[in-house]
Amino acid sequence: MFNHLDKSTYLDAKKKVPLKPIIAPSLLACDFSRLFEESSSVLSADGGASEWLHVDVMDGHFVPNISIGSVVVSSLRKALPQAFLDCHLMVSHPEQWVDDFASAGASQYTFHIEATTSPKGLIDAIRAKGMQVGVALKPGTPASSVFELCDADLVDMVLVMTVEPGFGGQSFMSNMMPKVLELRTKYPALNIQVDGGLGPSTIAAAAEAGANVIVAGTSVFRAPSRKQVTDELRDCVAKAIATRSHL
Repeated sequence: MFNHLDKSTYLDAKKKVPLKPIIAPSLLACDFSRLFEESSSVLSADGGASEWLHVDVMDGHFVPNISIGSVVVSSLRKALPQAFLDCHLMVSHPEQWVDDFASAGASQYTFHIEATTSPKGLIDAIRAKGMQVGVALKPGTPASSVFELCDADLVDMVLVMTVEPGFGGQSFMSNMMPKVLELRTKYPALNIQVDGGLGPSTIAAAAEAGANVIVAGTSVFRAPSRKQVTDELRDCVAKAIATRSHL
């Protein structure tokens, strides 16, 4: 992790990692009464062998809903020690939760650029706790708001929201794809995540625009075959990555 490496070594390591498709089922759409079984299902080979688990954290203030917090992340980490826990903090004052989520075992801490006045200080705090850094954009926030952070190689991932954050099951906003394309064109090796309304009918638009990290909730957890949907999403992203690499 970053706190065990000097910055130049960390950046060199990042540049050597090829872009790959990553499917991150959103636990917001699972059956919470069976959280361990649901999480294990999508990580298993039979369930599609998803690369990450996406954990939506909402505070009822930054977004008009309340979901889960660090206590649940801690339980997931104990039950699934090898899982990559992709924590999306839809909260006001994200600085105050860094220690809690690091202690809970979060793999990546994604904050909203709109929620902080000191993104660089927040990033330093996240790095110091050994977590990867993601920065998220609401639909109304331009890609340019994170250019300075990306130009300085301060973030591991940019999340482009393809719905208004706060609730699952919303319809995919295709008008966010130019933002994804703008980021991909400027940062060819950056992990770019999309979240909201992703499934078989919308994955091509997202993949072709340049998204390689796909958050899918309802389309995975409510599918007759979770493996079939997950494989379809991954294959579409892999083909788009291969196409871009040959341009």
